[in-house]
Amino acid sequence: MFKTVAHMAYQNAFLRKSRALLLVLMIGLSMAVMVGLEGLYDGMSQHMIEKTKRSDCGDISLFAPRYRTENSIVYHISNAGKKVALLQGMKGVRDAIWRIESEGLAQTARKSRPARVVGIDVADEEKFGRYSDFLQKGSLEFGKDGAFIGNVLADKLKLLLGSKVIFSMQDSSGQLQSVALRIKAIIHTTNIMLDDRAIYISRQKLNKLLSLPPKSATQIAVLAGDTEVKTLQQHIKKAFPKLDAKRFAALYPQLKQTQQLLDVFNEISFAIVMTVVFIGILGVMYVSVLDRIREFGILLGIGYAYRYIRLQVFLEALFLALAGFVLGSVLGLLFLVYLKYHGLDLSVFSSGMSMFGLDSTIHAVIKPGYFVSTFIAIVTASLLSIFLPLRKIKRLDPIEVIRSIG
Repeated sequence: MFKTVAHMAYQNAFLRKSRALLLVLMIGLSMAVMVGLEGLYDGMSQHMIEKTKRSDCGDISLFAPRYRTENSIVYHISNAGKKVALLQGMKGVRDAIWRIESEGLAQTARKSRPARVVGIDVADEEKFGRYSDFLQKGSLEFGKDGAFIGNVLADKLKLLLGSKVIFSMQDSSGQLQSVALRIKAIIHTTNIMLDDRAIYISRQKLNKLLSLPPKSATQIAVLAGDTEVKTLQQHIKKAFPKLDAKRFAALYPQLKQTQQLLDVFNEISFAIVMTVVFIGILGVMYVSVLDRIREFGILLGIGYAYRYIRLQVFLEALFLALAGFVLGSVLGLLFLVYLKYHGLDLSVFSSGMSMFGLDSTIHAVIKPGYFVSTFIAIVTASLLSIFLPLRKIKRLDPIEVIRSIG
């Protein structure tokens, strides 16, 4: 009996081809847009978090006790090179790197701004976080007096490639030190804290300027491998009990909040699209039932069980929804693949987007969960959409329907 009911449902679902086609297109296009938005939202948050980890803190950062509260290089990590080597050999660590940072003042002939000097090793940074991806202009070679600068800070100080800047800071003994630097590269990490304030110089040079012991560091950043970050943090704390180990979420809570906000936008978009799908299926099914109200009345009059009519109506809605889901899956996947590799170009809004740590081109991510959740939602919408049409059928009086025919 089920095969007969299913066959009838399939025939009736696509009996009015134009109406069925419009519904399938509506579901497919709505789903494709929704899946694309989900991929873009997730891509935005993943992009911000990934670039911040690569350019600064990694998954876990190690600091000397009191460094983060006092913000003074007096509290530095000694023998950082040895500690990094131990970390790189630890299970669950993909890579580790050490840096030196100091607050100070960047000055030109006309402007000055509070800034942060960061001592790095370009080769180590390239291995750790593909540093060349952050290069906007120039070349990644310090030379004798070279420096790199964040793109936002460069704009504020009106610095170009080849421009000179003076950076002043206090060394570990409290003495004022100044160094003349020539801009060799402009860096765009999309990490607001770095792009707005950072000047990068050779790690070895900064070590000498700050009068620190050789291979001292203010930060050791660690990228996690397959091991869960929380578990890795516990292992690191056991290995280096005298250091302060902080996870990414503790160092950049605002990015986690942004990710949560984008998740809310995802849920709102999903709810809106599914409401449209529900209304579309409901409208088509209700009109379809009204067109065949006499047919259902006659079936009930000759003893056809209501449960078979209920199953038939549900299968009609399900066939239409699944056709829309298949179309939406194909369109959505094509859309996501395009956005993943080519991205959405929003360069018109690049200045505003950089303020929020975003690139002018947004790339999407592809997750199977987009299609699973959509499938469940569409099946649920199909089930809910038949309640009103079935209520209409259940209230039918078969005798009155037969009399009206005569």
